[in-house]
Amino acid sequence: MFRLRLIALVIAVAAAAAPAGADQTDKRLDALFAKLAAAKDALEGGSIAGKIWRIWLETPNGEAKALLAEGIEEMDGEDYDAALKDFNRLVVLAPTFAEAWNRRATLLYLMDDLDGSVRDIERTLKLEPRHFGALSGLGLIYMQLGSDEAALKAFKRALEINPYLSGAKEHIEALEKRIRNRAI
Repeated sequence: MFRLRLIALVIAVAAAAAPAGADQTDKRLDALFAKLAAAKDALEGGSIAGKIWRIWLETPNGEAKALLAEGIEEMDGEDYDAALKDFNRLVVLAPTFAEAWNRRATLLYLMDDLDGSVRDIERTLKLEPRHFGALSGLGLIYMQLGSDEAALKAFKRALEINPYLSGAKEHIEALEKRIRNRAI
């Protein structure tokens, strides 16, 4: 739980600095994903992934930017009810903004609404199939639910997209070991 909150905090800081006007449809993303796949090491990969996150956090308009920032701040302050209201408004205001759904998925996870979180992750992935953060979150949820094969699939897909995704390799190794041990 602490790790997820730490990730949310890092993303919140990036969101505060993000300019308005792009999102998962930004033309810069294709080149960045190609660079991420070809990155030579974790330092370079992390830098490129950070650029992708900054673009994903660019909101479609000023009202969406305010709702995103308020929701993230409330979520970080553990005012989950207020954050949920803001994220609910955000997904209505900007239903094609993938990060709105991803933010709400994160919040729902923190609120122990795993089914709701999975639904919002699925919506995120429909809008941005390369969202390695959403895939990693999905893997964490499936691990918590004891669905090891589904978790493994989600982490492997996330790692295909971002070869330097923190913790993904370790989760994959642990899941593969658990699955092998069950088969014995």
